Parts: sequence; structure tokens; C-alpha cells
Amino acid sequence: MRTLTVTPRGQVTFPKDILRHLGVKPGEKIKLNLLSDGRVELRSARVPGSFAALRGILKDKTNGACLSIEEISDAIADAGFSSSLQRGYRHE
Repeated sequence: MRTLTVTPRGQVTFPKDILRHLGVKPGEKIKLNLLSDGRVELRSARVPGSFAALRGILKDKTNGACLSIEEISDAIADAGFSSSLQRGYRHE
């Protein structure tokens, strides 16, 4: 377990190896989840995946039919949810 020092202004600096572990780059945000037992869960606020990963997610799912914006949005949300589960992200 690592120990970090809190500055007089209430700030903490995370070492590079921790930021790298979280996948956080300079200027990006970190999410904190306060747990009921006094612990804090820390994770990158960046959404995993990319637009390139969405390519082809509707292939063979439309049978040639045109999809509504809602149907496309649902398919994208389902693909993102599935992808994040494969990467080990928990959804609450």
C-alpha cells in the first residue's frame, strides 16, 4: 500500500506509476467514489474505447432495414457496455 502526503491546501500528488496504472494522462480527470466503509474507489473518468471501435457493430444486425436514431443509440450503448465488461469495468 502506498502512502501519499496531503499538502496544506488539501491536495495530493499521484506518482506517475499510479496515473499510468489508471490510464490517466495530464489534463484528464479522475473519478472518486466514496465507499460506506471509509475507503475511496479511484478510476479514470475517461470513457473506454473509441469511435473507431464502433465501426461495424451494426453489421448483420439490420437485415437491410434502416434504423432509427434510437435503435442506433441503443446498439452503440450495448456495444460500449459489453466492451467495458470485457475490460473489467464495473457498472453500478
